[in-house]
Amino acid sequence: MNPLDHQVAQRLTQYYVLALLLVAVLTISELLFVERTLRELDDDGRVVNVAGRQRMLSQRLTKLAVLRTQGIPYADPGDFDQSLTLWRESQEQLREGRLQMEKEYVVRKSLLLDSMFAKVQPVFESMYGHLKVIASEKPSADTKKEALRVVLAKEPIFLRQMDAIVFRFDAESLERVQYLERVEWLLTMATLVVLFLEGLFVFRPVVSHTKQVVRQLTESKGELKYINQRLEETNQQLVSAQEKLVRATKEKYELQLAEETVRSAALLEGQEEERRRFARELHDGIGQMLTGLKLHVEKIRQMPAANEKQRQRVEDLRDLLQETIQNTREVAFNLMPSVLGDFGLEAALKLLTEQTARSSGMVVEFKGTKEPARLTPVQEIGLYRIAQEGLNNAVKYSEAERIDVVFKKNASEVSLSIKDNGKGFRVADIPKPETYSLTHNGIGNMRTRARLLNGSLKISSRGNKGSKVEVKIFL
Repeated sequence: MNPLDHQVAQRLTQYYVLALLLVAVLTISELLFVERTLRELDDDGRVVNVAGRQRMLSQRLTKLAVLRTQGIPYADPGDFDQSLTLWRESQEQLREGRLQMEKEYVVRKSLLLDSMFAKVQPVFESMYGHLKVIASEKPSADTKKEALRVVLAKEPIFLRQMDAIVFRFDAESLERVQYLERVEWLLTMATLVVLFLEGLFVFRPVVSHTKQVVRQLTESKGELKYINQRLEETNQQLVSAQEKLVRATKEKYELQLAEETVRSAALLEGQEEERRRFARELHDGIGQMLTGLKLHVEKIRQMPAANEKQRQRVEDLRDLLQETIQNTREVAFNLMPSVLGDFGLEAALKLLTEQTARSSGMVVEFKGTKEPARLTPVQEIGLYRIAQEGLNNAVKYSEAERIDVVFKKNASEVSLSIKDNGKGFRVADIPKPETYSLTHNGIGNMRTRARLLNGSLKISSRGNKGSKVEVKIFL
C-alpha cells in the first residue's frame, strides 16, 4: 500500500469511527432520556392516583361523619380514624412534594399547582379540624352537628378544587409526554442525518475502492483459481483433521464419563458400606451397652430409695437412657435400615414415611404396589437413598402440610415420586451438574444415583404449587 492509499484509508477509518460514535451517543442519549421520562411519568401516575384518592376519602369521611353524628351504626368504627389519618398524611405529602408509599415518589409541581394547593389548604384545614371534632368523644351533640354542617358546606369546595388539581397534574404530565415526543423526533432526525453523512463521506469512497479491487481481482482470475484449488485442498485436510479431532474428543469424553461413573459408583458403594458398618456398630455395640445400662438402672429403680429426690434422679436417668436408646436406633435405621434387607424396598419406604411423619408433624402418605417381587440390593438401596433425600428436602425447605410418596413397578420399569404441596422453588436455581458433590449436594447425589441405576430423575416445581421429584429406573 502506497502512502496515499494509507492516508485515505486512515481518514476513512476516522470518519467511520466518528460517525459510529455519534450514532451510539445519540441512541444512548435517547434511551436514557426516555427511561428518565418514563420514571417521571410513573411518579406522575401515582401522584394523580393519590390526588384522586383524596377526593374519594373526603367523600367517604363526610359520609362517615354523617353516620357518626346521627348515631347510625356502620361496619368498622375504626375506619373513620384511619381514613382521616390517611387523608391528612396524603394531603401534606402532596403539598410538600414527596409521597411516602412503598417507595418515595417525587411530586413535580408548577407554580400554578403550588398556588392551587395554597388555595385549597384553608378549606382542607377547616374540614380536617371539624372532622377531628366529630371523631372525638368529648364534644356535645350540638357541637358535632355544627361541625358536620361546616364539613358539608366545605366538601363541595374541596372537591372542586381537588378536581382542578387532578386535571392540572394530568395536563402537566401530558405536556411532559409531548416534550418527550419532540425530543425523540429531534434525536431521530439527528441520527438519520449522521447516517446520511456517513453514507455520503464514508461508504461511497469505500464502495469506489471496492470496485477497483474487484476489477483487479477479475484481471487475476487465473491466479485466484489456483489459490482457490489450494484452499479447497487445505479445507478438505482441515475437515478430515476436524473429524478425527471430534472422534478423539468424543472417545475421550466417553472414557471420562465411564471413569466418572465407576468413581461415583465406588464412592457411593464405599459410603453405603461405611453406613452398614457404622449401623452395626451402633446397634450391636453402643445399642447393646445402652440396653445393659438400662437393665442396671431398672434394678436400681426397684431398690428402695433413700429419699424422694434420689428416686426422681433414678427416674430421670431411666427416661434419658430410653430416649438415648431410641435416638440410637433411629440413627442406625437412617444409616442402614434392617427392614430394607429383610423385607424389601416397599416395606422400608413405608416405614420411612411413618418415621418422617412422626418426627416432622406433617402428613406423609405412602402408596405402593403391595407386590412381593424384590429388586436387586443395589437398586433397592439407591431408590431408598433417593427417597430419603427427597423427604428430607421436603421437610426442611418446602413448608408443606402434606407429602405423598408413590412407588410403582411393572415388568419394564420402576418409578418413585415424592410430591409435596409446599411453597415450591425455581428449578432454574438448581446447581449445574459440574458443581455437584456427592457429599455436599443432595440433588446432585440423587441424579448420580439415578444415572448409576440406568434411570432418570425429573424435578418439577412452581411457586406456591408444590414440588415433585420423580425417578424412573429401567429394568
